[in-house]
Amino acid sequence: MIMGAEGFGTKSVNSNTYTNMGLNEYDRGDKGNPKILWIVASVIERSVQKNEKALKGSNKRGVVTVFHGARAPVLTVQQYIERIFKYSNCSPSCFVVAYIYLERFLSLTDCLLTSLNVHRLLITSIMLAVKFVDDDCYNNAYYAKVGGITTTELNKLEMKFLAALDFRLHVTVESFDKYCLQLEKDTNEKLQIDRPIRIFAWGKGLVNKNISKCSPTVGGYTCRAF
Repeated sequence: MIMGAEGFGTKSVNSNTYTNMGLNEYDRGDKGNPKILWIVASVIERSVQKNEKALKGSNKRGVVTVFHGARAPVLTVQQYIERIFKYSNCSPSCFVVAYIYLERFLSLTDCLLTSLNVHRLLITSIMLAVKFVDDDCYNNAYYAKVGGITTTELNKLEMKFLAALDFRLHVTVESFDKYCLQLEKDTNEKLQIDRPIRIFAWGKGLVNKNISKCSPTVGGYTCRAF
């Protein structure tokens, strides 16, 4: 079984919400992914679409950061999140904590989520969440391979993200509960997603299933974001 840190996804007045999201416990032998992956991906995809529509309407480019790339590639947000979950062996609770970190980052900067920055922000926030929530965590080099970027770049992104948050990664159980309920509410609204967000021009032959042999080249394509 894979569990989150003590207090996350275990004992709470929101136990039904936790169960529905797949946060209480998760067995890697279970069929399918925990629902929280789809929930977080759906909320983020809607946010990206909303921001890009607003930017297009105002003819503004938005603030460009180290998390931005030159073009929007192939993998959807959901595919990317599922890939990280598959190879990181992390607890489902990490994706709620990562979402909290992402919200903090956006509120403390002028950055808007777009198809050009969302995946770099995701791999960084999820990696930091795993370090905070789980007892065991792979190193940055491993996460860089999973995310399709270099270790040097991920190290840089991690420091930029941490600096923006003033290195404050603590998440209370109360805050965790609040975000779970909000995510549940947002997905229950059943807003339509017009198109999937695209990232990483990997094309067909998407991923190497043996992560121990994962390298910057996957399925005949170079894992370069941009």
